[in-house]
Amino acid sequence: MTSGNGKLTTKAIAIVIIVAILNAVGLSPVVMVFVTGVVFVIWMFARRAQMREVERIFEFYVAADAILREDERRWYGFEISEVIEHGESMLEIMPDPPPLTYFALGALYQRLGNHAAAVQYLSRLNEDELNDETHRLAPSSQLRRYVMMLRRLEYHPAAEPQTLAAIRNLERSRQRSAAKMLTDSRESLVTAAMAAPAEEAKPEPKAEPFAASAPLSSISAPPPISAVLRDVYQEETSANN
Repeated sequence: MTSGNGKLTTKAIAIVIIVAILNAVGLSPVVMVFVTGVVFVIWMFARRAQMREVERIFEFYVAADAILREDERRWYGFEISEVIEHGESMLEIMPDPPPLTYFALGALYQRLGNHAAAVQYLSRLNEDELNDETHRLAPSSQLRRYVMMLRRLEYHPAAEPQTLAAIRNLERSRQRSAAKMLTDSRESLVTAAMAAPAEEAKPEPKAEPFAASAPLSSISAPPPISAVLRDVYQEETSANN
């Protein structure tokens, strides 16, 4: 018996027990059917909500792969930030997120120029062996659903070709470039730390002194307007003569 069939059998037994308890209490068959239906509907909504949470991880992969692919598209910073926010929200609802999520977040932060955050995620991926897939021996329910959906995509690639292509692109980049990306981000942090004291040590440019103004005693007052008019009149009279 597979784990899926075992869980289905457990749920069926639980429903039978609930019906038996309601019958022992003395409720009518109509009420028992109604209560059983309500329980089933609530269970279906809860299951769908949990599956939707896992589906959002694959949506994050598709968006991250579109940004990280080497093509001619140029992405705005706020677009990258929104995808990062989407990915980090997955870490809040999933206690043991897939390692590929760490790589995608680290690569996005590096693309955005935030090397400190890139080192945080990439080092967790490359230097903490507990974050490797082979060490996930006690998965959460979310991780188990994630793996179930991932295997379903791998077995039926035609169902979601874009999602599967994004996952494979990210996995190839992780295997090929994760270590180098971590090294590059650390080198960028060291370079920035060394450049900061040099910038602070630069002398501030001195302000140019103002040119000394002439002393007030050397400035003569202009002649009165009457003298100017008299001179002009005399010049015109001489010219007419």
